[in-house]
Amino acid sequence: MAGFMTSERSPVAEERRTGPLIVTEDADLLDDLLRLCAAAGAEPEVHHSVPEHRGGWESAPLVLVGDDAAVRCRAATRRQGVLLVGRDQDDPDVWQRAVEIGADCVLRLPDAESWLVDRIADVVEGVGRQALTVGVIGGRGGAGASTLACALAVTAARQGQRTMLIDGDPLGGGLDVLLGGERAEGRRWPDFAASKGRVAGGALEESLPRLHDLRLLSWDRGDSVLVQPEAMRSVLAAARRRGGVVVVDLPRRIDEAGAEALAQLDVGLLVVPGELRAVAAASRVASLVGMVLPDLRAVVRGPYATGLNDRWVADALRLPLVGELPAETGLLAAQESGAPPGASERGPLARFCAAFWERALAGAGDGSVTA
Repeated sequence: MAGFMTSERSPVAEERRTGPLIVTEDADLLDDLLRLCAAAGAEPEVHHSVPEHRGGWESAPLVLVGDDAAVRCRAATRRQGVLLVGRDQDDPDVWQRAVEIGADCVLRLPDAESWLVDRIADVVEGVGRQALTVGVIGGRGGAGASTLACALAVTAARQGQRTMLIDGDPLGGGLDVLLGGERAEGRRWPDFAASKGRVAGGALEESLPRLHDLRLLSWDRGDSVLVQPEAMRSVLAAARRRGGVVVVDLPRRIDEAGAEALAQLDVGLLVVPGELRAVAAASRVASLVGMVLPDLRAVVRGPYATGLNDRWVADALRLPLVGELPAETGLLAAQESGAPPGASERGPLARFCAAFWERALAGAGDGSVTA
């Protein structure tokens, strides 16, 4: 069970890294903790009491102390990341023992297994700030959402951001085509569509095609597959844990998997052509999306019907206006030659995306998005 997933064999083997310190003499508890470490892709160090070698207790990324070993750990250096783990659900003295060793919390197995696997995996992967995650949705068909999603990802990667582009629209034709990488080697959605449990972020990143300095999760040319909500949740969570930026191209029809994706976005961009029918269609999309995603903003694309402009469209949708998506001549010809949207650094599309990231990333440090 070691590696990529917690509940099924992984399509990609996760590289083993330094894991937690386990302190226990309880054989049954040790078996459980070793199993959970394997599920998280971690290789633990096991001792019956506080390690005698210097720094073993202090330097471990996480310490899992069994109930049986709490007394032997009383004299250990106080530090963060100590968890007291046991099985007795009705032990009245467990909190006293936790205080005595300075434990952050008390965990009872098997109830806390899922939480503990996530905690171990977070430590192993060195989780820091999560990726700024931006979703792009078309207000109507042909609005240009996929083009904008690709351009945002290409621009972020060019600026040195760790970037992952996720194609959440199974009927969109595949973002790998827009990026000129339909033959690039790497895994696609069918490899993850039925996944359950936790996806290891490092293994996910390394398994995907690398195009234009970004990682892409797209579709293949085979039969349509249904992405389960659990798979969408796990894949996006893994992508976010790697930091940097994640861009998700989403369909207008929101199913259960789409709702899972929306729930993990920091901000959504609704691309709306400047036409009355497009505004009417976008209004319905905005209403559905807004039930899950509180921060949805408008990107308006010309040309405009008489009397309309970008501000009018945003106001009609009751959405904040990000700006007007500029037209770029020669975009189709560039794509046919293998150049993705946003490839021309001085082009209007790339400049629009660069301005967006400058504002959005400026607020990412305090959890806000200022774009």
